[in-house]
Amino acid sequence: MQKKSIEELESICSQVRRDCLRMVHAVQSGHPGASLGCTEFFVALYFDQMNHDPSFNMEAKGEDIFFLSNGHISPVFYSVLSRSGYFPTEEMNTFRKINSRLQGHPATHEHLPGIRIASGSLGQGLSVAIGAAQAKKLAKDDSMIYVLMGDGEQEEGQIWEAAMYAAHWKVDNLIATIDLNGQQIDGPTKEVMDVMDLKAKYEAFGWTVIDTKNGNDMKSVLEGLEKAKELSGKGKPVLNLLHTEMGYGVDFMVGTHKWHGIAPSDEQLADALGQLPETLGDY
Repeated sequence: MQKKSIEELESICSQVRRDCLRMVHAVQSGHPGASLGCTEFFVALYFDQMNHDPSFNMEAKGEDIFFLSNGHISPVFYSVLSRSGYFPTEEMNTFRKINSRLQGHPATHEHLPGIRIASGSLGQGLSVAIGAAQAKKLAKDDSMIYVLMGDGEQEEGQIWEAAMYAAHWKVDNLIATIDLNGQQIDGPTKEVMDVMDLKAKYEAFGWTVIDTKNGNDMKSVLEGLEKAKELSGKGKPVLNLLHTEMGYGVDFMVGTHKWHGIAPSDEQLADALGQLPETLGDY
């Protein structure tokens, strides 16, 4: 995929956010908050950082692979897959509808291009990514494996079994990212179940950890992903702590858990879309 300027990537972000809001509003169901917060990350990954082929082959030989562990943020995943050529943008009209390939949580049963695992049962994505990374090594394929997790998801025990395993087996072709927005469905993570110092925890488990302080600034996101790649291949898995704002881009949604899984009304949608320029054309 041809490299794009930061301005072009930011323009794509505006359209992706529009897509997310329109999908969730149309069926009054879904998760807009973290989808909006992770938009820069997804756009940077699929339009700049990853070597991937939208014609889609499940095995992805010679390609980088991305796994979404916190599958409830499917709106942003579907939008970026569609906008990067995996399936027609018009198919976003079917989001969460009966017999749609765009289910609320991504699944392989629907055979949607770009989806390699069913996700949304939190805690499992890191384990899958480690397995794929080891398979790449066995196949002498030097491509990268990426996985995104939520910070609330770090409350799952399986995460820490996987973290220990990855360091022990020197899975250094893996870049894991945590969406560090401080929010989960029931409130701030510090109040529900404080995950405390994730940097110190992962380092204690044997990982190399970087901080991307502004996960809603495209330049910072790109720099963070580039740094993560530079640190890979040195005998340790790499973790990218991505500090984002839930609901970023819409003034009344930003920074609160209340929009974790709530759809906007007609009036709220109009307000939100008024803050986000249509850049690639609405589906």
